Amino acid sequence: MTNFPLGLIILVAVSILIYFGAAHRVLDRMRLSDKGALAVIAAIIIGSFFDIPVISRITVNLGGIIAVILAVYVWLGAGTAYEKIRAVIAAVVTALALFLAARFLGAEPEQIFIDPIYIYPIVAGVVGYLAGRSRRGAFFAAVMGVLALDIGQYVYLVTNNIRGKVVIGGAGAFDSLILAGILAVLLAEIIGETLERVQGGPDTDDRPSELIKNLREPEPARKPLNEGEAYEGGEDKDEK
Repeated sequence: MTNFPLGLIILVAVSILIYFGAAHRVLDRMRLSDKGALAVIAAIIIGSFFDIPVISRITVNLGGIIAVILAVYVWLGAGTAYEKIRAVIAAVVTALALFLAARFLGAEPEQIFIDPIYIYPIVAGVVGYLAGRSRRGAFFAAVMGVLALDIGQYVYLVTNNIRGKVVIGGAGAFDSLILAGILAVLLAEIIGETLERVQGGPDTDDRPSELIKNLREPEPARKPLNEGEAYEGGEDKDEK
C-alpha cells in the first residue's frame, strides 16, 4: 500500500511537533522521551520499505512490526494491572469492531461513502479510545486491533482455501496500523485534556507519584521567623 502516503505525512508532522517540544505532555504519559520517540518514528518510516518473507503466504513489514513492539512497550509501562487488563480487553473489542466493519461495509470503494483504507484507522482509533480510555490503552488497543485484522485475514484465506498473501504489520507508515494508533492517542489527549479542565485538574489515576507531586499546587510559603522569635523560647528555657 505504498500509494497511501497519509501515514507518512502524519508521522513527519508528529516528528516536527516532537522536535519543537509540542508533544512532550503526551510522550510523558506514554513513558517516552522526545529522542526515543523520534528514533522510533525514524525506524518505522525506514522499516516500512522492507517486507520480510516468513512463509509462503506471510510477509512481515518491518515498520509495522516496530509499531507493534512500541505498542507492547507502552502497554508494559501502564500504571496498574487494571489498566493493562482494560487495554487488552479494548484491543479485543477493537479487533471485533474491525472485523464487523470489514464484513458489512465491503471492500469496494464505490460501495461506501469513504475509501476502506480510511475506515479501519477511524474505527480502530475511536473504538480503541472508547474502550481503552487512557492514552496508553488507546494506542495499544488500536494498533493491536489492526494487527489482529491482518492475522484474521490470513486465517480466513487458509480456512477457505483462497489464494493470497498477507502482510503482517500492513505497510508500516503507509498503512492503517500507524494511523489508528495516532488517532487513538489524539482522541485520548483532546478528550482527556478537556475532561481534566472541566473537572478542575489532572486525574491522578495511573500516574507516577513524582508526576502527581509536580502537578499539584505548591504549598504557600511561610515567612521565616526573625532571630529573636527563633531563639526566645529556647534561651529562656536554658536559663531557667
